Amino acid sequence: MIVLLSITSLHGSTVSDSTSVSLINGAKISPKVSSKISPDLLERIQSVTLDTRINIIVRYRWAPRQEQYDNVREHGGRVHRRLHSIKSAALSLPAGAILILAKQAEVEYITLDRPVAMSLDYVTKAVNADIAWSYGLDGSGIGIAIIDSGVYSHPDLNTADGSGSRIVYSESFVPNDANPDDAYGHGTHVAGIAAGDGQSSVNGYKGEYRGIAPNANIINLRVLDANGRGTDSGVVSAIQRAIELQAQFNIRIINLSLGRRVFESYTLDPLCQAVEQAWKAGIVVVVAAGNYGRDNSLGTRGYATIAAPGNDPYVITVGATNTMNTYSRADDTIASYSSKGPSLFDHVVKPDLVAPGNTVVSLGDPGATLESTYPKLNIFPCNAFGQCNSTVGPSQYFRLSGTSMATPVVSGAAALMIQQDPTLTPDLIKARMMKTAYKFFSNFSVGMDHYGYSYSSQSDLFTYGAGYLDIPAALNNKDSGAGLALSPYVVYNPITHTVTLKYPNTVPQGTSVLWGTSVVWGTSVVWGSNMFVGASSVLWGSSVVWGTDTNSAFSVIWGTSVIWGTSDTSAFSADDGDCPIDPVTGLAVCQ
Repeated sequence: MIVLLSITSLHGSTVSDSTSVSLINGAKISPKVSSKISPDLLERIQSVTLDTRINIIVRYRWAPRQEQYDNVREHGGRVHRRLHSIKSAALSLPAGAILILAKQAEVEYITLDRPVAMSLDYVTKAVNADIAWSYGLDGSGIGIAIIDSGVYSHPDLNTADGSGSRIVYSESFVPNDANPDDAYGHGTHVAGIAAGDGQSSVNGYKGEYRGIAPNANIINLRVLDANGRGTDSGVVSAIQRAIELQAQFNIRIINLSLGRRVFESYTLDPLCQAVEQAWKAGIVVVVAAGNYGRDNSLGTRGYATIAAPGNDPYVITVGATNTMNTYSRADDTIASYSSKGPSLFDHVVKPDLVAPGNTVVSLGDPGATLESTYPKLNIFPCNAFGQCNSTVGPSQYFRLSGTSMATPVVSGAAALMIQQDPTLTPDLIKARMMKTAYKFFSNFSVGMDHYGYSYSSQSDLFTYGAGYLDIPAALNNKDSGAGLALSPYVVYNPITHTVTLKYPNTVPQGTSVLWGTSVVWGTSVVWGSNMFVGASSVLWGSSVVWGTDTNSAFSVIWGTSVIWGTSDTSAFSADDGDCPIDPVTGLAVCQ
């Protein structure tokens, strides 16, 4: 037996082992077993009785077969979802049975089935989408899978001739709710930013609220309920379905405007494993960075707050900018709530890009939770006297803020690039976007919320990534390469007090990473020399200033702090929800 915990010990017997983990009833878990269990699941098991049922995701050494499912049922478990794309299954098991399962040789890792949540007038101008439209590009024929709260059949998602809907497939992965319609309102808003054609706003509205790829098709995969909540297993199932439907609907992009906090390395996280499978299948995966950039509870000034699966080095992780309600991007700044890197545990450089995400106007969903709860965020048509309210006409649009809104801007841009050149790989799309991104920001910026609190931000690659998405620049770039565009990670040298870039050691043998020493994809070319302080590959020295006149945040981030996984993550919110809403004004706080 490789585990100290036996069947009888589930009922209270103990085994002496000073390195074991104790349960509340006195039983102990062998280190060999606990190493297979994620820290948050282990904490849950320690806090409940052994007959308490827990929803989990189990990763096996191979795609589970019928004998594995039979074994689960023999121990009082239930099978919720078969997640074979990541050699996993979503199960419900008593806590004690989870410990028995963990000792089985074919089981590699067990996590909680964690909760996830959601995380264009000025927008299109800021990323120069109108120039791309002048090239005749509109996303025609490209499928974008919106994995979110569902998508409402809004007129702006109809075909150009109005003969039908561009929502070509819909399915719900919400437990006990087969209806794929959007009951929350978030997914519809996201879909509109990516692919709304703005037809409802042509007459009577102050602006034309057109999405980035206004003729792309939408594959609606609903994973969030009427309150904007879902689970890891639901998201993984939806990603699996997108891969299965890839050829049928030409799905080339998955948009994930959702996420949750990071609990372990991306190499173990089921969400990260799922997005990697989609990426390797040829689908561009675009993920929200998270809305935790104002979190300074650990003294990190919002650094190390990237959400999962945005912490995965394959995907394109997107932060949010504030357009300042102007058409020019010259005055745009990072939205103070936009999560900053590096990622927890693996220290991956994130976000990869930033795009407009503040007070974005997009499609509304009448009767959905968001619109019903916050009616002041509705955008109404106007009469000849400039009055815009419900007496003029019903609202077709809604305003939201967050990295959730910035993400579909990049998804729509990817659709335009693929329409122009269908042979582009996900890695080339990511690399071209990052290399051509606008990089000329002021060194510091200050944002203020509705409550009058100010937040300082610094222009570094953990805040802006490679820079601000520039669609025509990405379209005009013809650089090529056969390598991967994995986001690098960073290493702190405590002797020289410097930080340098490294590349993941998980790169398949014989495969190169696009950036590195080459002239075309050199580090300083992709991220921009103004993102670095120091020479060569050195990012920062010991005197780095993190938006302040001291280096105290530096010592927190690069010491034995939360970034290195040696302390808890209690500073982080439970989900990647959109920015808080002021209950008095009904306005999004993130402005």
